[in-house]
Amino acid sequence: MRSLLMKSPVVIAAGWIGAYIFVALSPLTILLIYPAPSGRGFWVDFSVALGFIALAMMALQFALTARINRIESSYGVDIILQFHRYISLVAFAFVLIHPLILFIVEPETLQLLNIFTAPWRARMAVTATLALIVLVITTIWRQKLNIPYEPWRTAHGILAVLTVGLGLGHAIGVQNYLGLFWKAVLWSAIAFTALWLLVYVRLVKPWLMLKKPYLVEEVRPERGNVWTLALRPVGHNGFPFQPGQFAWITLDISPFRMREHPFSMSSNGDNIEKIEFSIKALGDFTNTIKDVPAGTKAFLDGPYGVFTADRYEDAAGFVLIAGGIGITPMISILSTHAERKDERPYLLIYASKTWEDITFREELEQLKEKIDLTVVHVLKEPPENWSGETGYVDKELLQRYIPKRRATRQYFICASPKMMDQVELALHQLEVPPTNIHMEHFNLV
Repeated sequence: MRSLLMKSPVVIAAGWIGAYIFVALSPLTILLIYPAPSGRGFWVDFSVALGFIALAMMALQFALTARINRIESSYGVDIILQFHRYISLVAFAFVLIHPLILFIVEPETLQLLNIFTAPWRARMAVTATLALIVLVITTIWRQKLNIPYEPWRTAHGILAVLTVGLGLGHAIGVQNYLGLFWKAVLWSAIAFTALWLLVYVRLVKPWLMLKKPYLVEEVRPERGNVWTLALRPVGHNGFPFQPGQFAWITLDISPFRMREHPFSMSSNGDNIEKIEFSIKALGDFTNTIKDVPAGTKAFLDGPYGVFTADRYEDAAGFVLIAGGIGITPMISILSTHAERKDERPYLLIYASKTWEDITFREELEQLKEKIDLTVVHVLKEPPENWSGETGYVDKELLQRYIPKRRATRQYFICASPKMMDQVELALHQLEVPPTNIHMEHFNLV
């Protein structure tokens, strides 16, 4: 019983949350054990506490973005990145409140803002804060500022290192709080871990990817302006994946360039001899997929994601709801389970613009012969004499098709953000248990 409990996904996920809180608050624990000299006042100590917590939270950001499999497998990359974004704003608020309290309680500290006359520890604090402000602004308004992803990602990493490094230098410079041995040990460990994670992401992981290259076997067109990129491993066995998962692709350049893009696999997860990605031409990079020649070298970082039916072996069946290119992880789930001769029922509700836009239309018809699959096409612009569903996937449509015993199925949704929000709300209104609803977001960056 104890062994099963320790392996429970809920217990593991809760354990990682506990570890995060422990590390974020550990500086305060050390301060309580070895308090700073008395006489500084509550508000000063409170301000310093916020600063230490913010610094620890920013150091932990390196762990959240390192794609550590054990952490990622508990939540999924999309949830971790969402947490990364929101917790960054919390840390940012703490960083701003930290000096504001000091300025109010001790107005003479305002002179520390003059970087020409202030001591080096204050200069570090001002520079770190400015770097963090630029980091936050360029992240929140990246698209409005028309900053390309690759330059933004490089600048984002540099600004993050500056913020944490200079922030730690500032904390060390204020010797009242880091003068004791164990306080220095704690912050040295946090700084070393953050540095190692940066080295791992930027150097170690690309080196490991470089040792396991892939070659493009073919690029074939699909319906809906989608192109399937087929890759074969060279000199290694590739990797198996759970259908529905995704990987980061680097095409025709070194993985050290850090110009990678996340896409869901669309092929059979059990076939390690060939991995396929079906990619819709929507942007600068995706529009170039159709022109990639056979023989092009590629590198993969994966698999990632918890959007897979393999995690629910006890489910009585599955409801898959896709919109447009959201069919990609669904076709992987269906084709893999068809090869496994899974006897459970599958319902696919698939929203497309027109009949001709339905990606994998013929493949879905073939899968009906191999697996207990019901496909419901929902067209926004149906052809003449169309007798199927039209419009949008709403509550009324879902009520017509999903089983009456809602809790016996697992529900997977992959579509545009607007459609996913609408479908999720409709499923809640239809009393589908929240724990049975799983969503895959397109935009991870």
